[in-house]
Amino acid sequence: MSSAGPAGRAGARTITRPKLTGRAAVLAIVLCAIALTLAYPIREYIADRRQTDQLAESNARLAREVKYLQQQARALDTPAVIEQKARDDLHWCFPAQTCYEVIPLATTHAKAGAKPAGSPWYGRLWASVQKADGSPAR
Repeated sequence: MSSAGPAGRAGARTITRPKLTGRAAVLAIVLCAIALTLAYPIREYIADRRQTDQLAESNARLAREVKYLQQQARALDTPAVIEQKARDDLHWCFPAQTCYEVIPLATTHAKAGAKPAGSPWYGRLWASVQKADGSPAR
């Protein structure tokens, strides 16, 4: 009489289960397909977020620049500032005023006939008109 218990199977070959079953293989393939399907949209989403952050930073920088330029425009919009800029940059003066311009001494390196670089615009204009006309300069 043979016993049907584990002691009776000592000589029989033991059956081992395979480590990768068909279901596990199908599950792995499905998971890989899902990962590959989602990889491109996720990469695009990250790139869009990066671009959005860069644009937000650029907008903030431009907003600061606009605010600064608006402050500058308000500061330069007063008549006193406009008058002072005209006097300084264009060498203007009112008709009732006597204006003087200090001409720096010529340096040894400067040419004899060269005018100083700080001459007013109207002086350079009149000199170019006289030169084009061929009249001697005063």
